[in-house]
Amino acid sequence: MNRIVLDISRLISRVRHARPSGVDRVEMAYARGLAARYGDALDFAAVHPTGLYGRLARETAHAYLETLEQRWAAPDNTQGERSVASVLPWMKRLMPQRGGMGAARTLVQVSPHQLHDGAKMKRILDQEKARFVCLIHDLIPIEFPEYARPGGAATHEKRMETVASLADAVIANSAATKTSFENWAKERGAWVPPIEVALLGTERLPSVAALKEAKPYFVCLGTIEPRKNHLLLLHQWRHMARTLRSDAIPRLKIIGRRGWENEQIIDLLERSPALAPQIDEINNCSDNELAAILRGASGLLMPSFSEGYGMPIAEALAAGTPVIASDIAAHREAGGDAPEFRDPLDGPGWQRAILDYAEEGPQRQAQVERLKAWRAPEWGAHLDIAQSVIDRVSA
Repeated sequence: MNRIVLDISRLISRVRHARPSGVDRVEMAYARGLAARYGDALDFAAVHPTGLYGRLARETAHAYLETLEQRWAAPDNTQGERSVASVLPWMKRLMPQRGGMGAARTLVQVSPHQLHDGAKMKRILDQEKARFVCLIHDLIPIEFPEYARPGGAATHEKRMETVASLADAVIANSAATKTSFENWAKERGAWVPPIEVALLGTERLPSVAALKEAKPYFVCLGTIEPRKNHLLLLHQWRHMARTLRSDAIPRLKIIGRRGWENEQIIDLLERSPALAPQIDEINNCSDNELAAILRGASGLLMPSFSEGYGMPIAEALAAGTPVIASDIAAHREAGGDAPEFRDPLDGPGWQRAILDYAEEGPQRQAQVERLKAWRAPEWGAHLDIAQSVIDRVSA
C-alpha cells in the first residue's frame, strides 16, 4: 500500500496557543480525516520548532492532536499563550525522527508552513522520495500587498513559487483562490500544477443558548486588519450615532485579535466618544461564547475587500444567523444565494441593510426564508476530493 505522509508542522508550532486559527482547524481536519481514511497507511511528519524535519510516532501525534482539541474546546480557552516551560515536555515528545523517511509515496501539506523556503522543501521531498500535494488558502498578500504585513507580499511570492515548482497537484479552498493562482502563474510564466477546488468544511458551533440582550446587535468576526474593512462599519455606526436616537442604534460586537497596519481602526475604537457606547471589542472569545453571541445576533457583517474563503459566513449560516457580506467571489462561494450582498464601498447601502435587519425588516425576513434551502459545505465532501487528488498523485 502506498504510504501517505501528512505534515502537521503548523499544529506543532501552535503548541503554546489556546485558540486555533482557521488554518489550524484545516490542518486538524486533515489530520483526523486522513487518519480515518488511510488508517495505518498514514504517517505524520513535521518541521520541529528547532528546525529538524522527520517523522512522528503515530501514537504521539494522535495524543498531541487530542490534547489540542481538548484545549480548543475548553470553556475557559481564552487565556493567553502558555509559558515556554509548560510546553517543553510536548516539544521533547514531538521531536521528529529520521526512521521511516524515504518510504512515502506522497507528502501532503495544507498550511503555508515553510513553503517560503523552497530549497528546504525540495530537500524534504528528496529525502522522502515523495510526490507533493498541497492546499493553498489565498494569494491576498500578493494581490493586495497594501493589506499585508511589511514584507508579506515577498514572502508569499516565495510560497507560490515553491508550489509552482514542486507540487504535483494542488487543492484550492475556493474557485476564487484557484483563479488567483492561475493568474499569478500566467503572469510569471510559471507552470500550473493540476488544481482541484474543494470548499472547506463548516465548523459546527457548540450547542449553547443564544445570547439575549436588550438591544439588537451585529457581529463582525475576524482579525482586525485593513482588508476586513472594519472602517466601513465604524463609520456607519458613527453616522448612526449622529443621526439616530441612542435606543434606535443596534450594538456592534467586533470579535477578533488586533492585527497589523490598523492604526485608523484602533484610533476609532479607542478615541471616538460617539462609538464607545455602541461598540464591544472582544479580542479573546471561547467557542461557547462565540456560539452564543452569533446565535443571538441580528446578523453577521463581513465587509471584507478580499478573502480566500468566507469561513465565518458558512459558520453563521449553519447556525441560522443571517449574513450581510461584501459582494466578492469567495463570499458567494461560501454563502451561495443566502446572504445579503453589498458592495464593500457602499456605506449607505450597508446602513440601510443593517437597520432593516435590526428591526426584523423584509430584507432580513427574506434571507431567513432563503436559509431554509442553504446547505453548509461539509468536511466529508472536501476530503473526498482531497483523497481523490492524493490517490491519483500516489498511483
